[in-house]
Amino acid sequence: MSKLRPIFITIFVLVSASFACQNGAPKIPTPDPNFIGTTIAQTVVAAMTQTVQPLIPLTGASPTATYTPKPTLTPTIVITTTPLTPQITVSVATNCRVGPGKVYDRAGGLMVGEVAEILGVDPTWNYWYIRNPDLNPEFCWVWGKYATVSGNTLGIPIFTPMPTATPAPAFEASYNGLHKCTDWWIDIKLQNNGGIAFKSVSLTLTDTTKNITLSLSADTFKTNNGCSGSNTSDGFEPNATQIISAPNFNYDPTGHKLNATITLCSNKGINGTCTSKTITFTP
Repeated sequence: MSKLRPIFITIFVLVSASFACQNGAPKIPTPDPNFIGTTIAQTVVAAMTQTVQPLIPLTGASPTATYTPKPTLTPTIVITTTPLTPQITVSVATNCRVGPGKVYDRAGGLMVGEVAEILGVDPTWNYWYIRNPDLNPEFCWVWGKYATVSGNTLGIPIFTPMPTATPAPAFEASYNGLHKCTDWWIDIKLQNNGGIAFKSVSLTLTDTTKNITLSLSADTFKTNNGCSGSNTSDGFEPNATQIISAPNFNYDPTGHKLNATITLCSNKGINGTCTSKTITFTP
């Protein structure tokens, strides 16, 4: 017993000293190695469990989103073709001549609906040099007053016309009806297709059925105006049309074969440059 006592006393002293140290000095907590991870986890949970405040619309009705699709526009492709070679058409039938002007002889005509190739233009840009639709001669000049031109004309050549030669006289003639007042007479239609004006006319009309001939020669061009008189003109210009009335028959020539020879001259008195044409018809 006496041997164990000193040991118990020593143990008691050590334990008392230990309690004294714990109560007198500040306690230093041991760091938790999981502290940071725990904090983050708690923040996330708090965010997830937080009550969301609803949005209050400005109006009393709940807003609704409406989507209206825009129509898809399909572009319309318009293709227009412009001829590389310039071309010409006319709204009124137009003479085509061997030169750019009325003083030149007629070489054909460009009719409404025909299309011709343009090969040149005169210095005034009033006449177009084209490929003749009538083919003889191959090329001719057409007036641009009634013309419509398509294609690029910037590069076409400008042709200076040759000096005019002596214009040639030319005309066409056709039967234009049988008329009656007291007697009967024939009207003949003339078209001046040449380059000169005519100042006098001669007409010989033969009824081959009865072998009767009527004739006239005048420095004017007379047209009977029905039974009330007549109209006269002093000249017959290029590109003009003229009706002339033949001398009267004292019988009805209906059904008879008639020959008419017409002579037109550039001077009065059936002089100057003259040309003639004969037609045959049955009224």
